[in-house]
Amino acid sequence: MRASQSPTLDPRARQLLRTLIARYIRDGEPVGSKTLAQHAGLDVSPATIRNILADLEDVGLLSSPHTSAGRVPTAHGYRVFVDSLVQMQPPGEEEVRRLRAELASGNGTQSLLGSASQMLSAMSHFVGVVSAPRREQFAFRHIDFVALDARRVLAILVFADNEVQNRVIEPRRAYEPAELERVANYLNAQFAGRALSDIRASLLRELRMAKNEMEQLLAHSVDLASEALVPADADDMVMAGQTRLMGVQDLSDLDRLRELFEAFASKREILQLLERTIQAPGVRIFIGEETGMVSLDDVSLVTAPYAANGQVLGVLGVIGPKRMAYDRVIPLVQTAAQVLGAAMEPPGTR
Repeated sequence: MRASQSPTLDPRARQLLRTLIARYIRDGEPVGSKTLAQHAGLDVSPATIRNILADLEDVGLLSSPHTSAGRVPTAHGYRVFVDSLVQMQPPGEEEVRRLRAELASGNGTQSLLGSASQMLSAMSHFVGVVSAPRREQFAFRHIDFVALDARRVLAILVFADNEVQNRVIEPRRAYEPAELERVANYLNAQFAGRALSDIRASLLRELRMAKNEMEQLLAHSVDLASEALVPADADDMVMAGQTRLMGVQDLSDLDRLRELFEAFASKREILQLLERTIQAPGVRIFIGEETGMVSLDDVSLVTAPYAANGQVLGVLGVIGPKRMAYDRVIPLVQTAAQVLGAAMEPPGTR
């Protein structure tokens, strides 16, 4: 997402902007012309560098803190940097092995999401965030019904990703144990491997076409499945490492930090932002006000969708200060999305 149209820069201006932002990200201090003369690799005088920096400031890519002779990047400067100047540093082989080991397939979905957010936080040193897949996207493997009393039934659902959900439902009539077993056997035989949303629609279609003795079984199946197979509310987002931001120099304003942590606690705004990126291919980067949320004005969010078997399931990412190591975080997020997606695929399909 672009904040505004990027200005056209000549090669010297691009090199100076790249060097200045890279130094500022590394050191956290305003960068002056003398430092750039030493590290930019350009055969130009400090006076020429000062003139170019002034031009970059005029077009809104840099600003000058009142207490320093050096300059720092603006949000627009960071945008130009991540769009066209940053030189990516992909995770090393050992980091990729760690990701694959922590996100090993065979673990339940919630465990994988928790591990992914923790690994993103540990490897970026900021906040790791993962949106949970919608449960209706998953195939169910098996279902059982247990009568709790005259009106309540416990539905036990086992999904293809090894997650188990227990749901207490209240069907329209009381059922004998034998009836519950018959309905469970029918659902398991006819619909194992299908997504929840498909099952409900198929049951209603078959009920309209059913005759005689099948009609009663299907009616019972629709009654029980209409509640048991409705996607349950779940943790829509998993986060890790929020407290890492408390020690970040750039986020020292306590009032702004409080707003940020309130957004973390409610999850709603951040989840909405993640949902906006779920259908966008590749990595998306939101810098400060680009998020459209006041509570996130001082941070950047780097996201990528994760998918299994060709279906996008959710989004993961890193939330950190605008002064983050984009060269490392962007490829880290991209790699983590690929590894998590592979871990979510059923065995034998990879």
